[in-house]
Amino acid sequence: MGEPSYEIPPVEKPAEKRLDSWKEIATYLNRDVTTVQRWEKREGMPVHRHVHDKRGSVYALSEELDGWILSRSRRADESDKEPEEEIPQAEANGDDAMPVWRGRHWVALAVVLCLFLSAAAWLVLRHRATVKVEPKDTPESRIRSLAVLPLRNLSGDTAQDYLADGITEALTGRLSNIHDLHVTSHTSVIRFRDPQLSTPEIAKALGVDAVVEGSVIKEGDRIRVTAQLIRGSTDEHFWSETYDREMRDVLPLESELARSIAEKVEVTVSGEEHSRLISARPVAPEVYESYLKGRFVLEQGNITGVEQSIRDFEDALKRDSSFAPAYLGLAKAYTRLGTVFAGAPPETTRPKVKSFARRALALDPALVEAHVLLANVLQEEWHWTEAETEYKRALELNPNDAEAHAEFALWLLCQGRTNEAAAWIEQARALDPVGVSGGSISWIAFQSHRYEDAIRESRSALAVQPENANNLLGLGFALIANNQPGDAIPVLEKAHTLSPGSPAVMGVLIRAYAHAGRRSDAVRLLEELKQRKKNGYVPAGAFVNAYLGLGDNEQAFYWLEQAYREQSNILQFLKTHPYFDPIRGDPRFAELVRRVGLG
Repeated sequence: MGEPSYEIPPVEKPAEKRLDSWKEIATYLNRDVTTVQRWEKREGMPVHRHVHDKRGSVYALSEELDGWILSRSRRADESDKEPEEEIPQAEANGDDAMPVWRGRHWVALAVVLCLFLSAAAWLVLRHRATVKVEPKDTPESRIRSLAVLPLRNLSGDTAQDYLADGITEALTGRLSNIHDLHVTSHTSVIRFRDPQLSTPEIAKALGVDAVVEGSVIKEGDRIRVTAQLIRGSTDEHFWSETYDREMRDVLPLESELARSIAEKVEVTVSGEEHSRLISARPVAPEVYESYLKGRFVLEQGNITGVEQSIRDFEDALKRDSSFAPAYLGLAKAYTRLGTVFAGAPPETTRPKVKSFARRALALDPALVEAHVLLANVLQEEWHWTEAETEYKRALELNPNDAEAHAEFALWLLCQGRTNEAAAWIEQARALDPVGVSGGSISWIAFQSHRYEDAIRESRSALAVQPENANNLLGLGFALIANNQPGDAIPVLEKAHTLSPGSPAVMGVLIRAYAHAGRRSDAVRLLEELKQRKKNGYVPAGAFVNAYLGLGDNEQAFYWLEQAYREQSNILQFLKTHPYFDPIRGDPRFAELVRRVGLG
């Protein structure tokens, strides 16, 4: 059985009320229409305009109004905490003959008044102590971790989902640069886009002290973002703010929002971190929108989305060639095209990844993701020292970045440092229990010859994402190595169906057929792989796995040489991959290890 997943049974979250006119808003707030219109205009009360339907011209959400009223009340309380004016003492006017009893009378009144004020103060303090569940200055109440939940798109137009998603990711990225604050990755919170869980349950699932909720609406050339901070343990809404800006100022808006959250959770921010938080420049709306559209379709996880994202990023750069995030987006897109499932030749993708990552870093050296992407491709080309330098720079910039931990774990694995790799991947999972899947841990366990652990981790990951072809492939690798080829066959056949024609899956499935005694099926699939190579690119690693599985070591060495020429991904794992065990004693293999810089 696999480890328990992180899924939690859904619990209905109370639906928020939508108020569809000034009259309904005024009634909800127990004020007149003029007052609430003044609040909206002068104090930024969250009221939205309809764009695509024929209902009243404005609407508001009760949850946002409640948060805004709470924030407004607290601001008013703080402004009221001014020193009381001293009552001026009566000047001497020669009335020395005043009766003594009158002086005593005022003294008595003063004593009574002091006692009354003391009692009142005691009652107020007692009341506050009763209401305040977690005092702000206790260690238990301090916020050391948070998650930015997907901001809601309130435009009424699903075509604008990219905007809310992009601002969510940007805010997450800015806050992640603070060393003393652990911020859950954007990939981990995506599943809470339409939550059926209460806020405390979401916080518990993500392992955070607080969450940020909010909404985005774009109207013409203006954008309004409403955000609120909620304590995970108590569901206390302890901060809320609305930002109304022109679209060209969306980056400064994100910067201001991140800075406000950092100040509210009272996290320590270093000088360098503060500089990164506030660094923002105006950007043309069409540039930022093209970039956000690219990020949105890139995360759809298919080739069509990747190809469209490239067009969107290129459009952003045509309009503004100095916009670093668009170069980063292109580096990510070409990295995706170079995976074993997309199957683009390395010589067409890796140079572009390096070029775009370096251009992004030239414009913004603090882009952690760009350092990681550059490190990845340097590692694939066997520039081991340079890759290590980039990984360590990424970790220096953000020690809480789970992806940087996970990728550096693979670098350690390639060096044969399996115990260190296992420790680093576990650190990555501790930082992001949802984003770092069991599939990543399974691969390191498999390479470390811990097959039972690898199988358990893969099954755990598949319990959450049963249609994930990469996790199915990882399970197939481990089952074959654990002398369970018969169990591996249906797993790999499913992966083959989910990723039609993936040469990587075909190569491992050939091995499974051969080891299960179904040699005729293995040979048939190998012939299919050869036919595909006549018509297009097939990674040499697929033939390496196939021929090693069939026990044809001479053909395996031929294809290992081809893999060396194309700098195949499989050669990163020469020191650890279990499928190479039968040929490790061959001098040709030792020479290959030396040639890739791992000898």
